[in-house]
Amino acid sequence: MSDKPSQGSNKTIITVVIAAIIIVGGYFGLRSGMFGGGGNSDHVQIGLAGPFTGPNATFGQQFRNGAKLAIEDINAKGGLLGKKVEFVEGDDQSDPKQAVSVANQFVSKKIGLVVGHFNSGASIPASDVYKEEKIVQISPASTNPTYTDRGYKNTFRVCGRDDFQGVVAGKFLIDNFKGKNIAILHDKTAYGQGLAEQTQKAFNAAGGKEVLFEAITPGEKDYTALVSKLKSLKVAAIYLGGYHPEAGLIVRQARDNKLNAVLISGDALATKEFSQITGPAGEGTIFTFEPDYRNFASAQELVGRFKTANIDPEGYTLNTYASFQVLQQAVEKAKSTKGEDVANAIRGGTFETVLGSLTFDDKGDIVDPKYVFYAFDKDGNYAEMK
Repeated sequence: MSDKPSQGSNKTIITVVIAAIIIVGGYFGLRSGMFGGGGNSDHVQIGLAGPFTGPNATFGQQFRNGAKLAIEDINAKGGLLGKKVEFVEGDDQSDPKQAVSVANQFVSKKIGLVVGHFNSGASIPASDVYKEEKIVQISPASTNPTYTDRGYKNTFRVCGRDDFQGVVAGKFLIDNFKGKNIAILHDKTAYGQGLAEQTQKAFNAAGGKEVLFEAITPGEKDYTALVSKLKSLKVAAIYLGGYHPEAGLIVRQARDNKLNAVLISGDALATKEFSQITGPAGEGTIFTFEPDYRNFASAQELVGRFKTANIDPEGYTLNTYASFQVLQQAVEKAKSTKGEDVANAIRGGTFETVLGSLTFDDKGDIVDPKYVFYAFDKDGNYAEMK
């Protein structure tokens, strides 16, 4: 018997292969159709990226609270260009790699507008994906200068930058702790290290010199060795570039070891969760943040609605709401939801928001950002310092 297949067998094999190709091609075409669209033709999807789980989930919840009410209000006014709007969450867990994964998920859904991320270390790598796909990214919270300094035309933020925040913090250290020992710490993240370096730069330029500049390990539970070193250096103030979980533990363990140095930090302490970590030890902790928008006339109606829902619109809640307002007005101006068109409408424009009037410069930063100081009280609340 010959080992060669007959002509009839060849035809059968070819027919089977062609049929398989058609079936597989049809399957993948269906999968692409299922996952490729940014919602159906009657809806516009906006990506909401942030840490909805993990150590910074409290800020993800702030994002979610702001987004929910913003979408409700946009839809009450007719949506975007007559289409209803919905937001799609992407949980980056404050992790740079996960942030890139979230960005790629938004790309697969053909989402052209994104509000997020929270961490600078998430926003910066994700922005590379958004740039390639011409997706508008507007962050309520990412403050590292690199985020907007690279000249990307689709990248914006409604908050200030660390080179502004650091100058304010450095001057505060000079004005209030002149001649005393100061330690500057950071958590090695894009946000934390960047903010600490900007503060150090401003502090040194004004004539100050820290006794310690050192990195901590985020996620640690025991900082007693660090506290012992700070105590031996007789520090009167600790500046930390980092997030509230580590800040809270350092403060609590410092008090437990009879170190009464004042902890000063940045905007990542804008959550009452900090005082839940510290307990009474958190009283007197100071941080820089934008003016309390909850007190702005432009936000009063919205703040009242949040409070009716038993939500305190603290931290970046109102920044998130404002980010959606900017997108809404830019879409109306551009008469388009395409990322490239919306980006062109935002750059150089002025928008009316719950944060007041916001004007964007050529980099995508807001013009004339403000930073003020807050302090935690004995009840675990924080308020602007007078």
